[in-house]
This record gives sequence, C-alpha cells and structure tokens, in this order.
Amino acid sequence: MSHGFEIEGLAKPPEIPATGLIGALGRLMEMINTVIMFLSSGALLAASLILCSSVFLRYFLKIPTDWQDEMSVFLLVGATFMCAAYVQSQRGHIGIEALAGLLPPAVNRVRLALCDLASFLFCAFFSWKSILLLHEAWVDGQTTSSAWAPPLWIPYSLMTLGMILLTLQILLQFVAACVRKEGNHD
Repeated sequence: MSHGFEIEGLAKPPEIPATGLIGALGRLMEMINTVIMFLSSGALLAASLILCSSVFLRYFLKIPTDWQDEMSVFLLVGATFMCAAYVQSQRGHIGIEALAGLLPPAVNRVRLALCDLASFLFCAFFSWKSILLLHEAWVDGQTTSSAWAPPLWIPYSLMTLGMILLTLQILLQFVAACVRKEGNHD
C-alpha cells in the first residue's frame, strides 16, 4: 500500500491554493492541525508516562491503580481522532494506489477526487453519529463502568471534534481539487 509518492513520475495530490477563500481556510486548518499535533504529542507522552507509572505502582509497590488505564485510553483516543485531519492534510491515510502508476495524470486526479468525495461522505456520516453519541452521553450523564467512572462525553467530544476536523479537511481538499480542475482545463 502506498500513496504513490514514491512512484517515479507520478504527480503528488493537488495542494490547497495559497490565495482566496480556500487558501485562507487551508491556512486556518494548517494552524489548527499544528496546535493539535503538539497537544496530541503531549497526550501520547502523558499516556506513556501514566502507563509506566501504573506498572511500577501495581507490580513493584503493590499499590492498586484504578484510573490510569482509562486515562491512558482517553488520551490515546483523543490523540488518534484529533490528529486525523493533519494526517489527511499530508495524504497520510492508508490508500491503495495499485492503479496510480497505470493511469494518466488527468484520470488519476479524477480518481483522487472521487476517493475524496467518498471519504468525505463516510466521514460526514461518522461525524453525525459521533455528535449523536456525544449528545446522548451528555444528556444521560453516561460514565464508564469503572470505579473511577469518568464521564463518557470526554472521549466522545474528542472523537466528534476530530471527525469534524477530518471531514472539513477532506472537503477542503476536494473543493481545492475541483477549483484547480476548472482553472487547468487539461
């Protein structure tokens, strides 16, 4: 599996234009993604420190732990979903590019646009379902079943925000590709 970047002669996916409304939205998403990447890096570091301390406390000092595993899961879920838009902006999501090297560049751009459209529709649906889960967890006051019992709206809010940002990133790339096609006429 690849994204075709290492295939010689294959054009990279279209970039977001630097000017206009699409360019401004692209820069805003880039700023948001950069901040989220730093925060998520901190979350990953925190999760690893929490899990290491949990192991040390539990197995060496025989001190029971009840919150460390859930906190680590919340941090990992948050980092995963929140970084999805950044990964998409770099075209880093898994994609099967078996046809990329065989197709002419113009056909390959159409293929990429159709993949972006399908991805947008899926992620928009996932975002909507995430919003429903978040609302349900908030209204019903749902918590986890552990002794610590943190509220479930916390991971659901991270999942929802991450999916909305991913959906917006895909939409931005799709619109940029469509605008570029209109201007190129190739």
